[in-house]
Amino acid sequence: MRIGVYAFDGVTMFHLSVPQMVFDEVRRQRLAPWETFLFGAQEGSIRTDEGYEISGLRGLGDAADADALVVPSWFSDGRRAGADLQAALRAAHRRGSKIVGLCLGALPVSDAGLLAGRPAVTHWQAFDLLGQRHPDLEPDESVLYIDHGDVLTSAGTASGLDACLHLVRSCLGATAASTVARSLVIAPHREGGQAQYIERPLPEGSGDDPISRTLEWVKQRLDEPMPISRMASAAHMSTRTFVRAFRAATGTTPASWVRALRLHEARRMFELTDASVETIAEQCGFGSAVTLRQNFSSAFATTPAEYRRHFRARPRVEPQSSGSP
Repeated sequence: MRIGVYAFDGVTMFHLSVPQMVFDEVRRQRLAPWETFLFGAQEGSIRTDEGYEISGLRGLGDAADADALVVPSWFSDGRRAGADLQAALRAAHRRGSKIVGLCLGALPVSDAGLLAGRPAVTHWQAFDLLGQRHPDLEPDESVLYIDHGDVLTSAGTASGLDACLHLVRSCLGATAASTVARSLVIAPHREGGQAQYIERPLPEGSGDDPISRTLEWVKQRLDEPMPISRMASAAHMSTRTFVRAFRAATGTTPASWVRALRLHEARRMFELTDASVETIAEQCGFGSAVTLRQNFSSAFATTPAEYRRHFRARPRVEPQSSGSP
């Protein structure tokens, strides 16, 4: 199997090395005679983001006989893929080559029209751009990678390892993928989805207006019941007027904002404290551990226990008092 990896000026060494590291390990472990090569917009050399020059790149024409083409990342400005690259990806796809877009590499793959009407995943910071540029596809932030058989996309950065191991597993079986994973000292299959890695900024108001003051007021009372009527009263507005003004200021509803704030604080406490699920549920206003678990799993595609295991931070700190942001 011959796998072409697209290289361009400004690509990071990590993104460029991930597919080569995984797929070349197949050959090193003598699992199959796989071969990787670098190609670019033209033959010659490129300079990585770290300042290293990589020479010996093949041109787009040399990718014609590859069994798979990988775009391991993309320009940080999210520019549209050039016509030549789009044409090369479409031509390879028509020949039956596997097309892989890792991280931001999903952008040029979608530019080539290979994801129209299908779910796709990319780095969470590029989800809005992907959706705006290609409203006909379905961005899915809940998974680490999506494989349609002919086209594979992955989420941000390290998820490229998962996607490449998945390709090894699909082509050579679970035993081969486990062998590669053990050799590289990485997990052969990660649990959970990309949702658990996304830092979603909480929408806030600005200035000394009633909505902004109410947001701060709520943050100090996170452990207390917070119906919309109570928030409206704190803002000295009718409920209807408050809901309308709140959406105009934050882009969301009061209930959604409070839920997001509580989840954000719960996540922080799971990372930084030893507090029990019951304690965190109480301090974050969920009422019960069951309600917290249900909301947490729905929002982050993982359980509180798994999240704490993966994202446990050091040093430990004691739980803050009720209502602290």
